[in-house]
Amino acid sequence: MSANPSLISAGPPTSSALDEETARAELYGLLSQLYYAVPSAELLTALRVAVTEAPADGAFLQEPWQVLVGTSRELSDAAIALEFDRLFGGVGKPEVYLYGSHYLSGFLNEKPLARLRNDLDALGLARDDTMSETEDHVAYLCEVMRYLIAGDDVAVCNLTSQRDFFATHLQPWILQLCDALGAHPQARFYAAVAQFTRAFVSVEAQGFDMLD
Repeated sequence: MSANPSLISAGPPTSSALDEETARAELYGLLSQLYYAVPSAELLTALRVAVTEAPADGAFLQEPWQVLVGTSRELSDAAIALEFDRLFGGVGKPEVYLYGSHYLSGFLNEKPLARLRNDLDALGLARDDTMSETEDHVAYLCEVMRYLIAGDDVAVCNLTSQRDFFATHLQPWILQLCDALGAHPQARFYAAVAQFTRAFVSVEAQGFDMLD
């Protein structure tokens, strides 16, 4: 599975049910791209010209979305690439981990990853052989959420699957990642990404709570 660079063209989520579902999928796709690799020039160009005004005043995501778009405009492609490499790359231990197992167990490739693989198998999903990261990488999890929202297989692409996957594999640790990025002295663009991530997953959690 892969995210589409055109997904961010819609800007913040809109109000109608269909538009809202499309926007949710697009935002998961955007986060997947931003966390997986150095953002491409095409992606950053699209982000910098994205709509920043929400259709209705007081929209919860509007401010963090404006911060993210504004920060992307302030920084060059090279500065953002350097920040990504400093935070997540390099040899050995990264400055900030992007893997759920690290936050849930303190180690990589532990029981949370095994449980995730079992759940992915139940959904009929498997990691692409070309993907170098393990399935508990935040980018992969966001891409799974995008698929569960936008996919055509209604047997698995439904609100119940979305809620269960989110509650089990993202919600328990994603805010810890946001905290780590927000507190890191070298994070500027990715501090803005984390701020938007925090707001977005908070909206998601509230929406899923309403299903109970």
